[in-house]
Amino acid sequence: MTIYLLIIFVLGYFLITIEHTIKINKSATALITAVQCWMLIILNSDDKGHVISELEHHLSSISEIVFFLLGAMTIVEIIDSHDGFLLITERIKTSNKSKLIWMISVITFCLSAVLDNLTSTIVMISILNKLIEDKKVKWFLLGLVIISSNAGGAWSPIGDVTTTMLWIGGQITPLNIIKQTFFASLVSMVIPTLIVNYKLKGDILIKSEPSNNFNSPNLSFERNLIFFVGIGCLLFVPIIKTTTHLPPYMGMFLCLGIIWAVTEIIHKKKDEDEKGNYSVSNALRKIDTPSILFFFGILMAIASLEFIGVLPELAQYLNKSLGNLNILAICIGLLSSVFDNVPLVAALQSMYSLNDYPQDHYFWELLAFTAGTGGSCLIIGSAAGVAVMGMEKIDFFWYLKNISWIALIGFLSGAIFFILQHSLSV
Repeated sequence: MTIYLLIIFVLGYFLITIEHTIKINKSATALITAVQCWMLIILNSDDKGHVISELEHHLSSISEIVFFLLGAMTIVEIIDSHDGFLLITERIKTSNKSKLIWMISVITFCLSAVLDNLTSTIVMISILNKLIEDKKVKWFLLGLVIISSNAGGAWSPIGDVTTTMLWIGGQITPLNIIKQTFFASLVSMVIPTLIVNYKLKGDILIKSEPSNNFNSPNLSFERNLIFFVGIGCLLFVPIIKTTTHLPPYMGMFLCLGIIWAVTEIIHKKKDEDEKGNYSVSNALRKIDTPSILFFFGILMAIASLEFIGVLPELAQYLNKSLGNLNILAICIGLLSSVFDNVPLVAALQSMYSLNDYPQDHYFWELLAFTAGTGGSCLIIGSAAGVAVMGMEKIDFFWYLKNISWIALIGFLSGAIFFILQHSLSV
């Protein structure tokens, strides 16, 4: 069964990469692949109840991510419908290539540390759509957004799901992970930014006028209020998670409810047609639902590999065959560009106890960095990449040809810096 399941997964993965050639939406392919994988598992199982139970377990964890994505996209769409992002685009609207590229990288890097890499990517997609005219240039900058968001999330205990897992599992502590991985993460952002800055020649063509919504509020008060409430809510999500230990989607839905109530209050005197343009209902119609379904499908397909034990076995094989912690962590980072980094890290957490490697051990810190940044090497290797691929229709092979090698150089540079930093401090 394992061989057949791997064939289905690899074939589905391949069809997703050639979406533009076969003219079949990758969301459809991802959903078909996921269902076929689980059908194969249950048809070959003697304990179907156990399979259903595990399927429900994976559905629960993946649905948390999907609902989080739904809430974040809706909030961003509400801000966009009020032209709230003009507050940012008006301040970074420059045709100076170097200045713009560095501003995009630094803003993304900082945002993903306090939000998370997925939310910050969605925000940056909206901003770049309002700024950049040329599609090729925008795709390069979106590639940089993926790299910067993953790098920014790696050094923060709330910026990436695997770093959060290691924090909750007791393998790392917040202040120490920031101290040990910040500069390595910075290197993995700076090197790719330098490369993209060199590759893009001349000035960048900025849209002559911001793409305002036709029914944009005349009063800047409404625009500014929605922007600050929306961004404030997004920043508040990790605080809710940290203080209450509720899943992140609960905080996101609380924030969605708050901004929903605010829009109802400030537009209550408008007629129904005008108010509808700013409503949550309108925002829900405009968000990219196929991207959410693609996200769900690809994660459910990967979950089937975790269920049959492929990923834990792969982690154990690497551990036995390599024997070197540095190489093991780097390989896990590179594998996370193909597979979900969550089950890979979870497998290593179960393989090693705190007796083997105590809290804040070098191995856990390096693993947090590599698992967080390695996913940038392929566009479907991280939540940020999947969001960009779904929302902006970036071709898998375009990313592989133009961005993957840049991300790989950044990843390896950061890893080498981390290893040297540790060697000098010992």
